Amino acid sequence: MKRKFHLTAFLFSLSLSGATFAQQDQTDPAASANKLTLQFSPFTYHYSYDVEHRPVHMVGLEREKPGDKLDGVTFFTNSFGQDCVYVYPWGGVYHNFYGIQPLSFKWTAGLLYGYVDPYKNKVPLNHDGFSPGAIIAFEYKFQSGWSAQVDMLGTAALMFQVNMPLK
Repeated sequence: MKRKFHLTAFLFSLSLSGATFAQQDQTDPAASANKLTLQFSPFTYHYSYDVEHRPVHMVGLEREKPGDKLDGVTFFTNSFGQDCVYVYPWGGVYHNFYGIQPLSFKWTAGLLYGYVDPYKNKVPLNHDGFSPGAIIAFEYKFQSGWSAQVDMLGTAALMFQVNMPLK
């Protein structure tokens, strides 16, 4: 398991670091620049109690590209203490959600790895630890650029996270 986990993380790191960043628009450089955000989660609330649940720890890196597109990677321990990775090459963000300037709606879709025996049936469509993943979230951005975010993790839980912009 650890070998597949590290291989998946390594491949995504290569794709993220080696990706061609959008060239700066001479008229508005800020509009065409990628924005990197460091993510971490201090708490996850499960909708139902399970004696086997463990604390969930998450750290991630997200990139917002021009056109409000998102991609990223998160590393976390799942609710059962297993090391996992979620790689999402697809995503989007809708800023000023319902006219509320600091509020954004986000969605991501990608590949999840790490739910293996005896918990492989805890996520749908799992094959050898790999399964599709999708998350929707609401983010509230503070004046400093930091933000608080709530992720809806399907029918299982809510993850509360803090996002720090990288300059």
